[in-house]
Amino acid sequence: MASEAPVGVFDSGVGGISVLREIQARLPNESLLYVADSGFVPYGEKSPEFIRARSRAITEFLLDQGCKALVVACNTATAAAVAELRGTWPELPIVGMEPAVKPAASATRSGAVGVLATTGTLKSAKFAALLDRFAHDVRVVTQPCPGLVECVESGALQSEETRALLQGYVAPLLEAGCDTLILGCTHYPFLKPLLRQLVPESVSLIDTGEAVARQLHRLLAARDLLAAGPAAPARFHTSGDPEALRRVLPVLWPHAARLEALPVELGAA
Repeated sequence: MASEAPVGVFDSGVGGISVLREIQARLPNESLLYVADSGFVPYGEKSPEFIRARSRAITEFLLDQGCKALVVACNTATAAAVAELRGTWPELPIVGMEPAVKPAASATRSGAVGVLATTGTLKSAKFAALLDRFAHDVRVVTQPCPGLVECVESGALQSEETRALLQGYVAPLLEAGCDTLILGCTHYPFLKPLLRQLVPESVSLIDTGEAVARQLHRLLAARDLLAAGPAAPARFHTSGDPEALRRVLPVLWPHAARLEALPVELGAA
């Protein structure tokens, strides 16, 4: 039955597993198939053309696996490629990511919102449009965060290197009076425990994983595609080193999982 087909999710690496966890929590009967494009991480440093090509190729792979819906669990890939994916597969339910500018603008009390994100997200036209649409009455302070994605990819969620990087990125936002921080990359929610040690409790941390899970729920329900279950163990594929994913997966995904190889043509050169 189509409703029992898996949901496909992909990201530039393991960061989208933060979204996968929200999907699993909200839709426990859904079988999940995840692609970590870790052979090409981070997308934030790649060209839009490259990201669109990877997004098309991974979507084709997920459809070949029988996926009934797609979640682009990456802010940078959403900005670069989701419009093209929707145009290419108009019947496929597709959910993308975007930095949580709207809820952050509503949540701030100081009127200053900080955005932690990749360079690619911050430079995108989609992010500029979000600011234009939702940030009229607040001051938005952006902070590119090179290196943080790689820390999460290696599972170094509490290392001194990660702490030092994060401290350096957060300090200017706190100095600017930001009382609300947007985690504008799906890797960053895994750093929330460390981030909580570095910012006052009065500072709100906002990401969009839960909102993505809600939107997926709505789209599947509208098409009568909600699974009855039980869900199969999540399947994980990577274009990077399978052993690296095998090592980090228990840190990020506390559920049953199967690790499978990607087709050779989808791997890193």
